Amino acid sequence: MIENIRLAFQGIWSHMMRSFLTMLGIIIGIASIIAIVSTIKGTSEQIKEDLIGAGSNTVNVYLYDGDNRYDAEYGNSSKAPVLTDDVKEEIMDLDHVENATFYYNSTSASIYNNNNSLQGGSVYGIDVNYLNTCGYVIQSGRGFVNDDYKKYNKVALIDDNAAENLFPSENPVGKTVEINQEPYTIVGVVRQDENYQPTINSIDEYYNYYQAIVGSVMIPDTCWPISFRFDVPQNVIVKADSTDTMSTVGSSAADTLNASISSMSSSGSSSTMKYKAEDVMEQVRNMQKLSESTNNQLIWIASISLLVGGIGVMNIMLVSVTERTKEIGLKKAIGARKKTILGQFLTEASVLTSIGGIIGVITGIGLSKVVGKVTGSPTAISVPSIVIAVLFSTIIGVVFGLLPSVKAANLNPIDALRSE
Repeated sequence: MIENIRLAFQGIWSHMMRSFLTMLGIIIGIASIIAIVSTIKGTSEQIKEDLIGAGSNTVNVYLYDGDNRYDAEYGNSSKAPVLTDDVKEEIMDLDHVENATFYYNSTSASIYNNNNSLQGGSVYGIDVNYLNTCGYVIQSGRGFVNDDYKKYNKVALIDDNAAENLFPSENPVGKTVEINQEPYTIVGVVRQDENYQPTINSIDEYYNYYQAIVGSVMIPDTCWPISFRFDVPQNVIVKADSTDTMSTVGSSAADTLNASISSMSSSGSSSTMKYKAEDVMEQVRNMQKLSESTNNQLIWIASISLLVGGIGVMNIMLVSVTERTKEIGLKKAIGARKKTILGQFLTEASVLTSIGGIIGVITGIGLSKVVGKVTGSPTAISVPSIVIAVLFSTIIGVVFGLLPSVKAANLNPIDALRSE
């Protein structure tokens, strides 16, 4: 085998231009496929980051009344179930759960600082886990402490967007903000880590995340009844240990919450109420499939050049057999077996296409980088696709080199030695 590989490199080196032109179809095909696969993978990762945020791994679990989200602010009179700390502990104990938080939310509250209004902003009644689960960090001031919850302190946190809108030219810490005519002292300004923020690329996505853009105000959940008199349900955010487990974690959390609703059904909560997890990963997979289905067609088109390259390999190997007829006859005359001749030519074809495959991979990686720079499209190199590309190019050499190799192995030694 080693001797066959040495002879193959010797033959390629002695006809460099011819060998390169033979490999050209393989190089173009492999390079095209690597570039397309890199674009597909990069686009898929970008879709995931746009919808989820890079590394946030959080799943929203909302309360539904029938097929609609339960919203007590707009006239839904059903009684919302009360979530206890025991239920939260059950969710925290689920597999692949890193953290969980229960929170209240209102998007129609009046939020004022003197003449400055946070029109369209959100108010959240949060527990002690909310900031950590949702990726908030303290930018200035402090966060909530245990006494704020126990003593019903009317304190608030605002995010950097709300600070800019309500206090455009001053430090908001220590100032007062009115929420539904109730004054709250701002004790801190928070900022959400960029990894937790979805990328907004369209007007629809802008409206989906409008409240987050305008700004948010947070108060302790124990103070929620001070400003909000209606029956507001608690929603849930669960943080999974990885993106891949988000769907499972969301479903398990919803099942746990629904079990708690069933146990309270005798106390008056509506039987039509169910918690449902927002399966963002399903949206990701659907968008990735749509992107990949288009690009897969391009892969098939690029594969045609591999077929052309394989035919070129077969052609050049047939020429090589004709040129080396006397050599083959001499080898067979001194005792070389058919499998020896067959192995030599198959090895030469495989080495030729493998070199073409390696050059194609390098070219494809470079091409994907160039395409990414020119078009602004994200790219990500797929190691499995590189390995498969090189192996596939070797298989092409075996398949398309088989006919010339068999022809060489079946040559009659006497006729071969007599050939001119």
